[in-house]
Amino acid sequence: MKKRKVKPTYRPETKAIRIQPGRTHNMEHSSPMYLTSSFCYEDAEAMRAAFADENDAYIYSRFSNPTVEEFTQRMSALEGAESGFATASGMSAIFGSFMAFLKAGDHLLSSASIFGSTHTVITKFLPKWNIQHTYFDLTKPETIEALIQPNTKMIFVETPSNPGLDLIDLETVAKIAKKHNVLLNVDNCFATPAIQRPLDFGADLVTHSATKWLDGQGRVLGGIVLGKQELVDEVYAFCRSTGPSLSPFNAWVLARSLETLHVRMERHSGNALSLAQALEGNEHLEWVKYPFLKSHPQYDIAQKQMSAGGGIVCFELKGGLERGRRFLDQLELLSLTANLGDSRSIASHPASTTHAKLSEAERLKVGITPGLIRISCGLEHKADILEDVLQALDSSR
Repeated sequence: MKKRKVKPTYRPETKAIRIQPGRTHNMEHSSPMYLTSSFCYEDAEAMRAAFADENDAYIYSRFSNPTVEEFTQRMSALEGAESGFATASGMSAIFGSFMAFLKAGDHLLSSASIFGSTHTVITKFLPKWNIQHTYFDLTKPETIEALIQPNTKMIFVETPSNPGLDLIDLETVAKIAKKHNVLLNVDNCFATPAIQRPLDFGADLVTHSATKWLDGQGRVLGGIVLGKQELVDEVYAFCRSTGPSLSPFNAWVLARSLETLHVRMERHSGNALSLAQALEGNEHLEWVKYPFLKSHPQYDIAQKQMSAGGGIVCFELKGGLERGRRFLDQLELLSLTANLGDSRSIASHPASTTHAKLSEAERLKVGITPGLIRISCGLEHKADILEDVLQALDSSR
């Protein structure tokens, strides 16, 4: 009798390459793109069963789509999640993760160090539904428990934060959240699952802007929410009706990108660490910040929950706001663009761009100082990145 072969259990980075929908009769090696708005049925009974949710048959690409499902399954494998729902952008993922669980009268507890558009959603739009919020200092987790109210339903954090690279111990926050029966929602955009897996430390939900490192070449928009099946079902129910669905074309691009995520993040992180180390002590800078520099205030946390420091380096220019603008104008290699996580290195000045709508007091409160520069290290040779930054520093004095 022939011995039954045991199916091997593959590691996440292998699953990100090998998870595919079933091959068609053409036996393609790379998955086809399903650019269709709807799907057909053999008969009326099959169609009835699909609409009654009695099976997993595809209905309409606003609900689900084979190409989008491939991206979702690959991301679920990478994050160690039971399920996920992909959206049209990172902000639609964050908004969906809020609105699926928050209602009028509820309270959201969020770290103050968050992306500018997330801040706008929390402070301008959630109040329209009578959803209250309180901010806390990401670097002071000991203050969180006292801020939890009877109507608090969710804690939201970015770690590392955008753009200040502050970190928080996810395991500590997860214990507080579970003690008070509150959901912990983590924006893992800066680290990606190649470097950090929040669910492993007790998070309930993970959100991503797939537009950044997950795509990696500045091509398409996308987002995703991941977590336990029962939680993702709530996100799906909200997004299915409100419509922030991911384009199958974008999903096809993103699924291909995940096949190289671990290789790319290793290079991004190596280039960033090299740049950060070279800039420490530079005469033009007040300070340099990078999670894997020993000078980072939360270096021990980075070592605990991250396998590398990621691709972002921040530093404070002597000379403030105007010096920051002059520095950008002197760059020759690095791009000036409203993105990060690209194969090409990017420089930005948050005080005059991504966080310009915040007041100066609000910016300072979350660590966005006038001369703060954010560098997204690409895949170029590390020496070329460093040389361009150094010549721009010298020329902008």
